[in-house]
Amino acid sequence: MAAAFVGGALLGAVFGELLKAVEEVTTKTVEFKPLLNRLKSTLNQITPIIEDIEKLNRVLDRPNIETEMFTDKLKEGKRLVLKCAGVRWWNLYAKPLHAKRLIAFDNSLVRFFQIDVTAQISRDSKKILEAVNRIDGKVERVGTMVGGGVCDNNGFVRCCSVPRVRGFVVGLEEPVREVKVMVVSGGEQVVMVSAPGGCGKTTLAKMVCHDEEIRGMFKENIFFVTAPKVPSLKVVIENLFEHRGFRVPEFQTDEEAIYQLERMLKQIGPNPLLLVLDDVWSGWESLIEDLTTQIPEIKILVTSRFVFPRFESTYRLKLLSDEDAMALFCHSAFPQDGRSSVPDDLVHKIVRDCGGFPLALEVVGRSLRGQPKEIWKRTLKQWSEGKSIFSSDSNKEILIRLLSSVNSLDEMYKECYLDLASFPEDQRIPATALIDMWVGLYNLDEDGDAIAILHELSERSLIGKVVTRKDASEISGYAYYNEHFATQHDLLRELAIHQCNQELIEKRKRLIIEIEGNDFPRWWIEQGQHSICPHLVSISTDERFSTNWPDMHLPEAEVLVLNIQTRNYTLPQFMEKMDQLMVLIITNYGFSSSEIQNIPLLGYLSTLKRIRFEHVFISSISDSILKLRNLQKISFIMCEISEAFRKCTIQIPDMLPYLSEIVIDYCNDLVEFPACLCEIRSLKELSITNCHELVTIAGEFEKLENLKVLRLHACTKLLELPETIGSLKKLDFLDISDCVGMSKLPGQMGDLCGLRKIHMTGCRGLSELPLSVKGLEKLKSVTCDEETACLWQDYEDYLDDLEIHVHKEDVNLDWLHDN
Repeated sequence: MAAAFVGGALLGAVFGELLKAVEEVTTKTVEFKPLLNRLKSTLNQITPIIEDIEKLNRVLDRPNIETEMFTDKLKEGKRLVLKCAGVRWWNLYAKPLHAKRLIAFDNSLVRFFQIDVTAQISRDSKKILEAVNRIDGKVERVGTMVGGGVCDNNGFVRCCSVPRVRGFVVGLEEPVREVKVMVVSGGEQVVMVSAPGGCGKTTLAKMVCHDEEIRGMFKENIFFVTAPKVPSLKVVIENLFEHRGFRVPEFQTDEEAIYQLERMLKQIGPNPLLLVLDDVWSGWESLIEDLTTQIPEIKILVTSRFVFPRFESTYRLKLLSDEDAMALFCHSAFPQDGRSSVPDDLVHKIVRDCGGFPLALEVVGRSLRGQPKEIWKRTLKQWSEGKSIFSSDSNKEILIRLLSSVNSLDEMYKECYLDLASFPEDQRIPATALIDMWVGLYNLDEDGDAIAILHELSERSLIGKVVTRKDASEISGYAYYNEHFATQHDLLRELAIHQCNQELIEKRKRLIIEIEGNDFPRWWIEQGQHSICPHLVSISTDERFSTNWPDMHLPEAEVLVLNIQTRNYTLPQFMEKMDQLMVLIITNYGFSSSEIQNIPLLGYLSTLKRIRFEHVFISSISDSILKLRNLQKISFIMCEISEAFRKCTIQIPDMLPYLSEIVIDYCNDLVEFPACLCEIRSLKELSITNCHELVTIAGEFEKLENLKVLRLHACTKLLELPETIGSLKKLDFLDISDCVGMSKLPGQMGDLCGLRKIHMTGCRGLSELPLSVKGLEKLKSVTCDEETACLWQDYEDYLDDLEIHVHKEDVNLDWLHDN
């Protein structure tokens, strides 16, 4: 037990009492068991550091304020844990409140060990250099861990945990039993599950991993990874290191990665390891063999559309039986079993023609849900006239069937579905990137039309939706979709690409290019100076790509999507000739941030309206960008931008005259709000969210005289708003939710004469409101938690139209484990 070391010292004793309380309450209550297990895991992680602090204090022979602060924090945590034991299942108010407090306490432990402990030790560095080095390493490891999920430096979860099994599942009971036997037997190290796309291979693998016998055998050493299309053990092993909370080494070769993995496995204990490699493509065979040869205690479960003869232990997943196929189809087409208007023979023909493919049955069923029998008959007729899409016999039938679902969409929805192929396989697609694209291509309303299309495509099972956090600004009437994502099955993406490629290169609306290494398509090399005229261009490159771009002439391109993986990426020179380009989306899917070169080239794109950077390093914002007079929105997601903003000077107020929105999200190198941005007088919406190192906002903030929406959600170290905020007379909505470091609101708060809505859930540092809030005459809505609501209730007599909404946040963390 982690508490075994406790002795007479106060810190150790209190720590032991807390851990004992967590263990006891965990056995008594099911309501908080996942969160208490998460807290217990954190306590176990910091146990060695507690021991070292005790030893360090004895060496220095003095009490210290940090130890006293932490001891008080542990006492507070014990009281909270004991309160959880008294919460009953029927108390709908207390459960979410205590759950949020448990999460906050757990996160505060991690933050404490990142800041306060390091500070205490560093002051005595000359005396205890050896202790510092040892403890710093442990602090660094704990600092990367947050209970049940593992976060990178930007707060994004990069977990290899097994995803949940979702939806209605039939026909997999026997396959699960058979594959489980193959895994637990002492025979082959590699077990293959092979089947065409859309047959349920991934679902089967998830169910095997969640099986009690499997979990009992492998304990915490079950890792689930979607294999990169280009074979690379380095990428997989990097994620395994990160998942277990270790610093990720920079592997030079796959061999080095395997060697480091072997060392890590020796550190984490004697249990065997099960690695699931999902959706493996041809070319992985030799790498898998290398891994099993050097690490004999590893077991690998592979799912693939391919069959690899060298792996003898292969399970060929069959299509659904007639009975199971009918059950799955009816669940999708008739959720209330209301099929009276559809003759049984039509239903049987549709199910028969779907061929037992689970994905086809589900998608087709959704597309026919609620439709009259005439539509069903027309669908059957279209199928009878259909032609093979791919030459592959295994995919021919399902692709013909799925195409009917796409063709049944309205034209605009169909176009948007095909646009999804612009993004890489097996990656979440940010809703905000799709919104930028569709606003540029189709002039859609981003708060209504674009999201409605995503909902419709989801209803048709053509995409999946993932919402990592329901933003309360939606509740307040201001849509914000940075936490919304779309996912797409590989087969549905292939279908979209196939449809995009039906026309000749010169006539395509969309040009989807995927480059492996430096292997450019032959038509690109041979096309010379001839123009091709797509409106949407997507170019994906892998980590081996170099920057030698052939020329290309794209005079009508309106949207350019660059999907990159290299650490250094040079923008293609042919971009300067893209005279109609309105939207630029650059996303780095590599493990490390990518530095973008040739940024001044953007200055040639005078028609550019929207720019989105994700997971990139930008060393400077050149004057050329500041001359983009048509630019309306720019987004920085998970970017390193502080250096660029330090160099940035905007001296003329009418620079960027139409720039109305700036989004800065998860940019953790941003410490101070860039004063240069205060010169952009046209700005109407500013979102700086999840920037956990942001401390201050420049006083020049008052210059943003046209600002209507200000979001500062989860800027956890932000101490206060500038007093000059009272000058923002047009500000309509303010979001300071989860700004836990904020202890007060500015005295000029009452001068915000246009403010109608505030969202401030999670502002636990606030103990009072400034008296000036009495002057917020237009304030109609405040969304907050219970404690803050009490502060506002004192001013309800002065604010006639005020409604206080106590936000009860859903603490379900299952989204951490979704694909």
